[in-house]
Amino acid sequence: MNAAAGSAPGGRLDAALDSPIIGMSPWIIFSVLVGPGRYELAVSLALAVAVLLVVLGRVLRRGRSVKILEVSDIAFFAVLAVIGVMASPGTLHWLETYAGELSNLALVLIAFGSMAAGTPFTLQYARERVGREYWDSPEFRRANQVITGAWGLAFLVSAIAGGYGDLVLHNPNNLWTGWVIQIASIVMAVSFTEWYPQVVRSRRSDGHPPPVRHLLTPLAGLLIPMGVLALVFDASASWFGVALIILGVVLARAIGKDAEMTRLRGGHSREKRQGRRLR
Repeated sequence: MNAAAGSAPGGRLDAALDSPIIGMSPWIIFSVLVGPGRYELAVSLALAVAVLLVVLGRVLRRGRSVKILEVSDIAFFAVLAVIGVMASPGTLHWLETYAGELSNLALVLIAFGSMAAGTPFTLQYARERVGREYWDSPEFRRANQVITGAWGLAFLVSAIAGGYGDLVLHNPNNLWTGWVIQIASIVMAVSFTEWYPQVVRSRRSDGHPPPVRHLLTPLAGLLIPMGVLALVFDASASWFGVALIILGVVLARAIGKDAEMTRLRGGHSREKRQGRRLR
């Protein structure tokens, strides 16, 4: 998308709708919110967001393609909503406990199933952002296989963490299995979705790939709030919560210094090139 499109009315929203991250937002909302006493709220919000995304996509761009993920969003959460209305108290309790794992596993199947079919679900979003001449290139398709696989793994980690909390710990609201691990896996998938295309572009242009710190920066930023939550909710030994906070501070400072050094080196390089041109 060019700069003019991005600055036009609705341009930023239009660009956001072309991101697979936005397409997965109903699943993320549901998997994070669902739990004892929150099933109706979680499924209602997820379904509302899924419908809103489709409507906005049709209004802002009539030629925009219907995405596999968008159809899956509405179908899955509509079915869950109907089941929730008709469910007995016992069934509703089961859904409140395990629906988060079901949604995560459903997205795992969508991700790896679309990869196996040769059409990873991120491909449809990526095609909205690049020229048609790139659509069938092996490099473009391979990049989307990798990104879709990253999302599949992220939701598999979330499903395993949630399942462990429900089946082994018998505590759906466990801070680590129900919240921290699942949010961290999603944050890393979001970061990878933004980072990996830059790696691919750098390979094509023989430029410098983005440093790995760009990929890890969001995770480093989570360590401090993780430690604080662990201390506030007494979710682990006190030393572990303190260690997470200290590690987060150390990593944040290291990443900040590395970024500053990179910026200074880039500035020195530009000055040298300008000096050579003047001579």
